[in-house]
Formats: sequence, structure tokens, C-alpha cells
Amino acid sequence: MRGRRLGAALRRYRLAARLDQEHAADALGCSTAKTSRIETGANSARVAEVRYLLDLYGIDDPPARRRLERLARNATKRGWWVNQPVPVPAKLGDYLALESDATFIRTWQTTLVPGLLQTAEYTRALAAANAIPNTEEEIERSAAIRQERRKRFLESGARLAAVIREPALTSRGLPPKTRRAQLLDLLWFHQQPLITLQVLPLDEWACATGSPPFVMLSFDGEWAPSAVVQDTHQESVVLEDEHLTSPCAHAFDALRSAALTTEQTRTFIQELIADLPEEEEPARGAAYFGATAWRAFTEGLTAGR
Repeated sequence: MRGRRLGAALRRYRLAARLDQEHAADALGCSTAKTSRIETGANSARVAEVRYLLDLYGIDDPPARRRLERLARNATKRGWWVNQPVPVPAKLGDYLALESDATFIRTWQTTLVPGLLQTAEYTRALAAANAIPNTEEEIERSAAIRQERRKRFLESGARLAAVIREPALTSRGLPPKTRRAQLLDLLWFHQQPLITLQVLPLDEWACATGSPPFVMLSFDGEWAPSAVVQDTHQESVVLEDEHLTSPCAHAFDALRSAALTTEQTRTFIQELIADLPEEEEPARGAAYFGATAWRAFTEGLTAGR
């Protein structure tokens, strides 16, 4: 992923300089096939090669040069997830590479608390509710990985803005203790200076239907998104072209405008906690459909980022 971001930036600079790949190949003393592989991310460019190319393209901006040189240094760096006792799936590894480099993360979720804000017990409950059976070991591994993501995100100094639709917080499908702990955890996140939480009320139906859930990532202090991640039943899809990421940025701005303010959101969560009974009846959906059918109905619960 880092190599692809580096290659895409070098290609943009080359095209802006009105040069072709032959010019880049001459500067590096290599074949045009190699320059093509660098631009697609198939090959990692060395720091010296990046400097030669930036000189050729007339890029004198120090921050831009440092950013691309850093990408070149880290292109083959092994992430923390590589050393897990059980290998992390490749697609999840790709996402974690993006998440670990992001300086600004924006997320819109309709049925789940965003992954980076989940408590371990909340994650376990989602994994246990999945219609695809999970062993206790798999459930614990899922919770551990998500908690490690939380820890590293908080240490990174990155910003997070989350818009969460009301049903994700008011659903009674989770045990009361799990719900209470998760809501209290969200209040703690609300107090963190680099985190913004907003709830989209249930009656903002038109805005809520304008976009499926997504995670949008920006890098190197930039506001514009460089990648958008959306989940399917099988895997996560990464969108990187500007014409695909821009609509999500516009949708997120609309969602933030329609959502409760941050202070209203804090009050909303506090009221949910105050109204939460010590003991709750079984979830109505489970009582109506039966536990097995209800688990099948909620099979997508663990997909959210």
C-alpha cells in the first residue's frame, strides 16, 4: 500500500512535468518497465531514486519531498500485524497498513460502533453473533487485534471524526453490561482532543440513506482523502481514485451537518446510559425469530471497520 501511494504520487508529478516514462528511466539509468512498476507500486523505489525523480520533475517543496522519501523508507517495513501468532489475512493487512499511516480518519457507521472505538467485550459479542461459527480462540484473536489497533491509533496522534447513526447505540441486541461499558467508553473518547463523535438521529433518514458505511483515510496532514474503505461480506474494498473518494468526502460533510453537535452527542450518550436498566429483556428480534434465525439475520455484524 505504501508503495502504491508513493508510485501514484510520482506518476502525478511526472505527468504535471509533461514527461514520459522514458525520461524517468533515463534519470534512473533503468528500463521503462522498472519505472512503470515503481509507479504502480509493484516495485519499491529507493530513497535516492525518489530524489532523482523529484529533481527531474522540479519538485522543490521540502515537506512534499520528505513525505515521499519517508514512504520510500517505509515501503517494505513490516507492520505490527505481521508478527501475530496467527497470520492476519492479507486484505486486513492491507487495511492496517493504511490505518497505521493515516493522520486523519473519518468514518460513517450505521449499525455498529466504529472498530477503533469498540471495547473488547463489544467486539467479542459481535464475533459471537456472527452466523459463521467462530471458535473461542478466533473470537479472542479478533478482540485482541482490534484492541491493539485502538492502542496504536491513540499513540499515533492521528485525528478521528466519526458519525454514528442512532440505532448503532440504541439497539438492544447486546447484553446490558456490554452496552453500558461501550457507551461509557464512547464518553471517554469524546473527551479526547483529537477525536470528534457525532450521532445522526433516526429521523435524518434522507441523509442516512445517501451513502453506505465507509472509512475514509487521509495522510501526511492532508484534508483530502487518499483512500476510502468499504466492507463487503467477503472482504474490504479500497477505493483510491479521486473520482471515487470525492463523493464520500462530500457525503461525510453532509452527514456531519445533519448530525447532532458534539455536545448534543455527549448528552445523548449520557441519557442512554442513565436510561439503561440494570437488567434487560431478551432482544425482541431474538425472541421473535428464535436465537438461530436471529444469528443468521445479524451475520454482517462483524464486517464494520
